[in-house]
Amino acid sequence: MLSRSADPLPAAHDRVYRALRSRIMHGEIDPGAALTLRGIGKEFGVSMTPAREAVRRLVAEGALTLSASGRVSTPELSNERIEELAALRALIETELASRALPRAHLALIDRLQTINNTIAEAIAKGDAVAYIRANLEFHRTLYLRAQAPAMLAMAETVWLQLGPTMRNLYGRLRRTEVPKNHRLILAALRAGDEPGLRLAVRSDVTQGLRMVAG
Repeated sequence: MLSRSADPLPAAHDRVYRALRSRIMHGEIDPGAALTLRGIGKEFGVSMTPAREAVRRLVAEGALTLSASGRVSTPELSNERIEELAALRALIETELASRALPRAHLALIDRLQTINNTIAEAIAKGDAVAYIRANLEFHRTLYLRAQAPAMLAMAETVWLQLGPTMRNLYGRLRRTEVPKNHRLILAALRAGDEPGLRLAVRSDVTQGLRMVAG
């Protein structure tokens, strides 16, 4: 008979993976920052094995890079790579928004407006991580209505690869108010305007990134 605690590894490595994944996606770790298995293990109170497995999964998703010498770090994206990921966001997220539109009830629009208020608070405080987190929540909340989980998972993988770059982008944008395209997205949802929604989403997810790549 197996004991309940016979194999704690899956739970341990999954916990570390999810925590690191969230930090990277929300820009809590700068581009090119080095991570060590020893440091990860110490922080999360796990052995090297679950730390190594969590890192392996994140490398496979493009959230971390592994050099020939074994150095693990967050990616420093080239301009070409940023352009590619921006194009992917435009393709995937406009389609998600279109699929969400028929299910965009008033409660959803109210929820998106509330998230916009959170974004405004993060901007007022100059809190880059809170801004990125709330901004992605705005998009995820809309796209969940598309009922297209495979497509949303692809979008989240792109967000994950862009996370550290988004942190640098926030500093360059010097935002003083909520992105205007968010207001255009809400207006298009209220009006049932699919072309307007697609344009607003495409503009929102590419403009800043293309500024960095430029």
